[in-house]
Amino acid sequence: MPLYEHVFVARQDLSGAQAEGLTEHFAAILSEQGGKMIDSEYWGLKTMAFKINKNRKGHYGFMRTDAPAPAVQEMERLMRLHEDIMRVMTIKVDAHQEGPSAQLQKRDDRDRDGRRERR
Repeated sequence: MPLYEHVFVARQDLSGAQAEGLTEHFAAILSEQGGKMIDSEYWGLKTMAFKINKNRKGHYGFMRTDAPAPAVQEMERLMRLHEDIMRVMTIKVDAHQEGPSAQLQKRDDRDRDGRRERR
């Protein structure tokens, strides 16, 4: 089956647990259609470059999946209809990278550099 990577942006007024719950919800939809979720990450609440639906921030979620195209199309359709999801992007990839995504690696590097030390 083809491999996909999905990134979605949820509304800023959701809690972190609710935003992570959206990932589980869409993974269940994908599995009903014959696909499976390989990995998921919650990137946190981030400030966006421009407003989307009067929101300056959004909860970012990332999913790596292995699913047939009709299952991905149905999941995307339901994501676009969901009231808490503001944006969705899906990319077909040849192979999934091992380990955390570049976004989480950047966060880990920043923490190791000591920039976030509290006095």
